[in-house]
Amino acid sequence: MPALTPAPTREELTEKMRLTVVYDNNAYDPRLRTAWGFACWLQRGDTNLLFDTGGDASILLSNMSALDLDPQSIDVVVLSHIHGDHTGGLMGLLATGTRPLVYVPVSFPARFKAQLRELVEVCEVDETQEILPGIHSTGEMGSGIREQGLIVQTSQGLVVITGCAHPGIVEMVRQAKAVVGGEIRLVVGGFHLGGASAGRVREICAAFRQLGVQELAPCHCTGEGAMRTFASEFGDSYLPCGVGRVIELTP
Repeated sequence: MPALTPAPTREELTEKMRLTVVYDNNAYDPRLRTAWGFACWLQRGDTNLLFDTGGDASILLSNMSALDLDPQSIDVVVLSHIHGDHTGGLMGLLATGTRPLVYVPVSFPARFKAQLRELVEVCEVDETQEILPGIHSTGEMGSGIREQGLIVQTSQGLVVITGCAHPGIVEMVRQAKAVVGGEIRLVVGGFHLGGASAGRVREICAAFRQLGVQELAPCHCTGEGAMRTFASEFGDSYLPCGVGRVIELTP
């Protein structure tokens, strides 16, 4: 594992952070359009990062407009994995003229990366790395569908954001803890448990507790049955999630 850049300052860790789900197939804010896929806007201080872009740019941009989120203010885009419901909105987003730095797993197809490089600077992710102060990639994970997650350090613990968690949601949370250390404040995103039994989901809940996970906000491909089990197991520490959900972490 490569050496990480210097630890973020106390000021960076205690900046107010806001997560906004801007694309999801689960409804939350009735003003917004739903569609299969996922995208999450992370605002920390004056920095804006978009994690995944959903599958349809028109829906992504419509939701951003309704939420008063300006595409031109995006500094960084991080794509979790190659599936179209996570990458399909990117070219339409770039068509607005925004030119963020784009991080993709190294296993992305060469043609995809070449087309992207015609418009923006592309950073390929293999092993874990720091993207912004206090914001890390898990590194590319999995032996089948290769995927990266996002790890955000806060004064209240780590926030882990996953697109679909194809390598396994527990494995990705465990990786986050290994990369940065500390308690897991929140896990949000797709957990890829649509076909999982209630027993399997309860096993995941037990693993989460062992890892010190404090709160969950599953959405996208987690599955309705799995979300019901998570809600039952975590009670008030379960945060209903869908497009338009805003989660603020304050110092």
